[in-house]
Amino acid sequence: MTATDTSGMGPLRLGTRASLLATTQSGHVAEALRAVTGRPVELVPITTAGDVLTGPLAQLGGTGVFVAALREALLRDECDLVVHSMKDLPTADVAGLAIGAVPPRAPVADVLCARDGLTLEALPHGAVVGSGSPRRVAQLLRRRPDLQVRGIRGNVDTRLRKVDEGEYDAIVLAEAGLTRIGRTDRITDRFDADSWPTSAGQGALAVEVRADSPVAAEIAAITDADAEITALWERAVLRLLEAGCAAPVGISARRAPDAVTLIAEVYALDGARTVRVAHSADPAELATAAGRAAQAGVVVTALMDAGAAELAELGPRPAGDPR
Repeated sequence: MTATDTSGMGPLRLGTRASLLATTQSGHVAEALRAVTGRPVELVPITTAGDVLTGPLAQLGGTGVFVAALREALLRDECDLVVHSMKDLPTADVAGLAIGAVPPRAPVADVLCARDGLTLEALPHGAVVGSGSPRRVAQLLRRRPDLQVRGIRGNVDTRLRKVDEGEYDAIVLAEAGLTRIGRTDRITDRFDADSWPTSAGQGALAVEVRADSPVAAEIAAITDADAEITALWERAVLRLLEAGCAAPVGISARRAPDAVTLIAEVYALDGARTVRVAHSADPAELATAAGRAAQAGVVVTALMDAGAAELAELGPRPAGDPR
């Protein structure tokens, strides 16, 4: 798209967390917006609760702790848009806000970063693997019930350093984050999303705007159709499950020329039991929110009929739960 002449307009203010990964992701969005709008874009650093609190994310309310401060700044008109890792974004609607764009998606897979170049199967018996995600814990124990899986916090470099220093034999991370900050050389094993589905929206970015934003149309121009269809269908399934970001649920959709296929798995926390559903839909059916919701309903009905609610806490939660 050719940039329009907007020399007389002020910069777009992009709210972002201040971590290396967040500012890198936001920088990519800023570059795309400059290219399609011709407008300058300035980053507005925002500190979230997830950046200052310690302890396992699942106990702090899940990855939604990274989101609230960004949304509040957007609603206060301190910025024009904010960028989230979509997997961190609770599925419940927030009055006055909307997802304005879904840029091209990074790799969706989970990866292992281990000492000595080891793969998951090659790790020694009883190896210590770091992950604070209930889904990843269950997936690791399903494949290797002998492992000691321990919680871990910190940015990507902090986690990698804990492997280098021997505190962990390996850690599991999202390939997307390592790709965006140039750390893919640390990957020792990749897990295919068909057999190891990831968090809904993993690898995708959500650009959030105010619902009445005068720049919404400009921002929407950076949307990638395939990323939007797959990531938002995954989120629709998670929303209907009412599972929350920290639930032991893996959901990954993949686009083929004539269909989009979604894999959804719900795990017992110890990895001993799994319910799995695969479902394909026509891309045209997934082009609208109503179509995605309908196809998500097919997936969720199949999961519940197969006993998913016996394995994980699904369904309504107390009032005020952000999910």
